[in-house]
Amino acid sequence: MKNVAVIGAGTMGNGIAHTFAQFGYKVSLIDITQTSLDKGLAAITKNLDRQVAKEKISEVDKKSTLANITPFTDIKAGVKNVDLVVEAATENIDLKLKIFKNLDDITDLNVILASNTSSISITKIAAVTTRPDKVIGMHFMNPVPIMKLVEIIRGYSTSDEVTKLIMETSKKLNKVPVEVNDYPGFVANRILMPMINEAITTLHEGVAGVEEIDTVMKLGMAHPMGPLQLADFIGLDVCLAIMEVLKDGFGNPKYSPCPLLVNMVMAGKKGIKTGEGFYSWGHGTKDLIVADNFKK
Repeated sequence: MKNVAVIGAGTMGNGIAHTFAQFGYKVSLIDITQTSLDKGLAAITKNLDRQVAKEKISEVDKKSTLANITPFTDIKAGVKNVDLVVEAATENIDLKLKIFKNLDDITDLNVILASNTSSISITKIAAVTTRPDKVIGMHFMNPVPIMKLVEIIRGYSTSDEVTKLIMETSKKLNKVPVEVNDYPGFVANRILMPMINEAITTLHEGVAGVEEIDTVMKLGMAHPMGPLQLADFIGLDVCLAIMEVLKDGFGNPKYSPCPLLVNMVMAGKKGIKTGEGFYSWGHGTKDLIVADNFKK
């Protein structure tokens, strides 16, 4: 496996492309607009510059990594002659099903189709293809070049051969792959998202403020980041989408998203990506400022 296509040049997509390219894979980075590709490549360059500054890689490594990435706005051209496609589009089931049906039509039947979905059923995604044995989940963590974990999700029909190959490929990226079965939220988000949702409910009910909740979890539970700050990093819209997948998948009201989370997403306060969530994120600032509407 030498040639990889990554669908989506957003935060996860450009991180996945960066990681594969850094380890010598030829990567086709695909998005629907040149503007999105330019932003993705700029993010990769910026992150490589950080690695050079920290002496994690050399300037030569940076140049070879960038040389391994070719941008495409034409998906058919981008997936030509690849061995693996990793989809990293928005966490939307209809969009993912559309992408995988299209990929099934335009790629060789031997190509493995992987999704970076953080909660959506791999079995459901695989069902729209003619190769369910070659459809698998590769759930990378953000930021991809740094975080070690990759959840490898087996759909109902994913073959042992494909699972073994993707596990081995993940190790070649200096990652630690963990094989899990296909149930809503898998492992990471089945545990993480209800905790974040409960933290939001704790705020919603007035038990404590943003900074107080995050401080309790950081100092009391040894979490490197509080759940509300983490929600801002993930994206409140993504948190909401995952909670809805959990609720629909298990049919249990305990997975109902907190009304405050719903309202914030509807109001456009989605975290870092919009500049404000539970915290205000000033352009270029490193300091966290509790959003005005949550100050005591």
